[in-house]
Amino acid sequence: MKKYVLCFLSLWLAFSAQADWQLNSDKSSVNFVSIKKSAIAEVHGFKQLSGSIKANGEVELFVKLTSVETNIAIRNERMKSLLFEVGEFASAKIVANIDGAKLKAMKAGDFYQDDVAMVLGLHGIDKKITAVMSVVKLSDGSIRVSSVHPVIIAAQNFALSAGVEALRVVANLPVISTAVPVTFSAVFTESD
Repeated sequence: MKKYVLCFLSLWLAFSAQADWQLNSDKSSVNFVSIKKSAIAEVHGFKQLSGSIKANGEVELFVKLTSVETNIAIRNERMKSLLFEVGEFASAKIVANIDGAKLKAMKAGDFYQDDVAMVLGLHGIDKKITAVMSVVKLSDGSIRVSSVHPVIIAAQNFALSAGVEALRVVANLPVISTAVPVTFSAVFTESD
């Protein structure tokens, strides 16, 4: 559940030297919501993100799964070891394409929304997903790319069901949701 959020989001570990825009990790976020006991929802996120947008519009976002933050230290450790298995799967990655020429032509305040096909790499599995994204040119010339709606990540699609069950057992919970909504907001600064 919470584990899947990582996918988003997954999302930002390596920088591309040929990128026109680099991720500003201080202004970017990937968050997910876990639900336990059928009624208790909690927001979690990741502290280490990286990524880029190349001149051709290829977007790469990386999430360092070891940076998961749930505001409870033991839960962070359990998610890393039992759910994400960070020893083998240290990061999640999203690759997408947006219109590079349109991006370059945008002026401060310009924005658009689009359905964007992406590939999410999580827990050793790559899956195609689609998200409605908003692209905004900010007053300082940077670009904000964010999800308009949460993206639902299902544990079974990324071989995470056993991890969710392991978390449920160790936390002595009756149920943990195996699907989580993930949101992201990424700010990219144009390279010189």
